[in-house]
Amino acid sequence: MRTLEILLPLLLAAYLAWPSPRPIAIRLLPLLAVATAILHAAVELMRWQMIPLYAIAVVLSLVSAAFIRSKRDIARSASIPLLVVLALSTAVPALLPVPAISATAGAWKVGTRSFELVDPSRREIYSGKDEARRFMLKVWYPAEPRSTDAKSPWMADAKVFAPAIATFMGLPPFFLDHLALVSVPAYRDAPAAMKAGGFPLLLFSHGWKGFDAQNTGQALLLASRGYVVAAVQHSYGAVVTVFPDGSIAENNPSALPEGKPTEEYEVAARRLVDQWSGDLSFALDSMLARSADPSSPFAGLVDGSCVGAWGHSTGGGAVIQFAATDSRCKAVLGMDPFMRPVATAVLDGGLAQPSFFLFSQRWADDTGSRNNALFNRFIPHAAACLGSVSIRGTDHFDFSDLPLLTPLAPLLGLKGPLPGKRVTTIVGDYLLSFFERTLKGEPSPLLSGPSPYAEVRKR
Repeated sequence: MRTLEILLPLLLAAYLAWPSPRPIAIRLLPLLAVATAILHAAVELMRWQMIPLYAIAVVLSLVSAAFIRSKRDIARSASIPLLVVLALSTAVPALLPVPAISATAGAWKVGTRSFELVDPSRREIYSGKDEARRFMLKVWYPAEPRSTDAKSPWMADAKVFAPAIATFMGLPPFFLDHLALVSVPAYRDAPAAMKAGGFPLLLFSHGWKGFDAQNTGQALLLASRGYVVAAVQHSYGAVVTVFPDGSIAENNPSALPEGKPTEEYEVAARRLVDQWSGDLSFALDSMLARSADPSSPFAGLVDGSCVGAWGHSTGGGAVIQFAATDSRCKAVLGMDPFMRPVATAVLDGGLAQPSFFLFSQRWADDTGSRNNALFNRFIPHAAACLGSVSIRGTDHFDFSDLPLLTPLAPLLGLKGPLPGKRVTTIVGDYLLSFFERTLKGEPSPLLSGPSPYAEVRKR
């Protein structure tokens, strides 16, 4: 909960818990709580999870004001039941907080921009229309923000995304409306920083029903350490995509059809990831073209000789496919990579680039899964692989920002029992260390010796 959201129930609890007779100063606390709610509405902005607390503050302030000079204290007899109601009302915003994306850790401040990309060389295969493939690209980059530059929202078009994510999680559509209130420590459309030779470029690919901002914490970490991060929003595979003209591409379930026989499913999956791999190559084309264009806000920003990629789940399979088919990619990292969509030629031919793989305990321990069988078939052919590890106490979505949505994330299947801060530290350390070593040539004891993290084990 945010600062004023915490202060509001504390004021009400102090009023209700104070023994009789309450002095006038204590009877003023509900009025102070209403003033706090008004300030909260102006500064932090209101959200539906706080409505019961707003109502309690108004009712108690009216009662308190009516008897402010009286010796009668009619709220006293109801204090214990009201404290119970207050506790239950406080639990709602506490269990559905406004997520906080951690501040950047590196020397660079971070800017962010979004673009629509249209690839005329490829046709869209999931829209049901004869049209060119189009998708969104979100970029985080080292920046020199102006004093007038505003912080960026976590997700653009949250009024569309929040209901889609809630539905994906099995929640009522309105449940995550407060995601529109989340901002991140990155400045929207801020001027890019300049560096001789440009910055290394990292491409990110989300998972099935994911979205480009799902790993914002990792993107901010990397951008603040001198990387340009470009996250693809894979239209019709993402949870939803909103284009600048207001048109919407909803997830197409037929692109990864559930309940089909293995071969039929994997044919569809390979078709999907081939499209996603093409998105990554075209995104790379676009970023290099913008960097070479003197009139672009990204002029001179990218070092085209230092390109890497990482992805989660289906996006993990996509970056493997991308690296195998686009030699411009010099390093690739997969987080719970979904191997079933990876082409047979790549499974058996492997990768020439340096690679590294992080697995959740949930996926690693499912030793009999087809995904693990395919990964075990692939990994001997990843000639320059620097390691493959799993993290005890983690689940599949621990590699994303989604566990920030609620403390109930473990019950919703969004994370394992390992505390979120610990997960963030471990994953961020491996992610940064891998690209520092492979793209910047920095030594990395983390990748060359025993892990300092007790939760990490080799696969």
